[in-house]
Amino acid sequence: MGVDADNSDQELLTEQISYYRAVAGEYLDGQLDEPGGDELVAAIEKFAPTGDVLELACGPGTWTPQLLRHADTVTAVDASPEMQALAKQRVAADLERVRFVLADLFTWTPDHRYDGVFMGFWISHVPWNRFADFWTRVDHSLRPGGRVLFVDDAFRTEEELIEGEASTTIQRRLGDGTPHRAVKVPHSPERLERELAALGWNIQVHPTIGPFYWGTGGRSSD
Repeated sequence: MGVDADNSDQELLTEQISYYRAVAGEYLDGQLDEPGGDELVAAIEKFAPTGDVLELACGPGTWTPQLLRHADTVTAVDASPEMQALAKQRVAADLERVRFVLADLFTWTPDHRYDGVFMGFWISHVPWNRFADFWTRVDHSLRPGGRVLFVDDAFRTEEELIEGEASTTIQRRLGDGTPHRAVKVPHSPERLERELAALGWNIQVHPTIGPFYWGTGGRSSD
């Protein structure tokens, strides 16, 4: 797997969390409006996770209500209390079925196993050198036969590429111009599928007509 020259990425990941905490109030104004978004909605509806579902990086709760259409319970994990506050507003009518956990996904340990795991626009923010460890956490979160679904995009603007196109470090600015660095890995569906297979997952990754992609499946041994 390709890794940026500087493997000491904790400072970058801390800055990434700071960005999502600071941008919460304006996050919905900057959502990516590109073709293919409806395919992600359809993929989640087809996934239709039942039982206990784990949502990693729930953000402002964009997808949580759709998960609740089928799930008995949703455990929503995120590192930003500001984002989770927005998510709680979205699911106010179903709060008794949602457990919010405030945690850094790179250090968080699941306290039990789930029937399904969902990740919305998170995979691209996982550095390559933490990719395998992160998927071990996903593995430890799933019950036997459990399924995974993720949706994401490979979109990066020219202005964000402060270290060049080959780097997975980008810079994003708040509405007031304050800069924050973050991780943005421009996965191709084909390579992502191969990397997951090498880690013991049987996940098919599908492109959309736009910059988005989605992947679903489970462990190869299940």
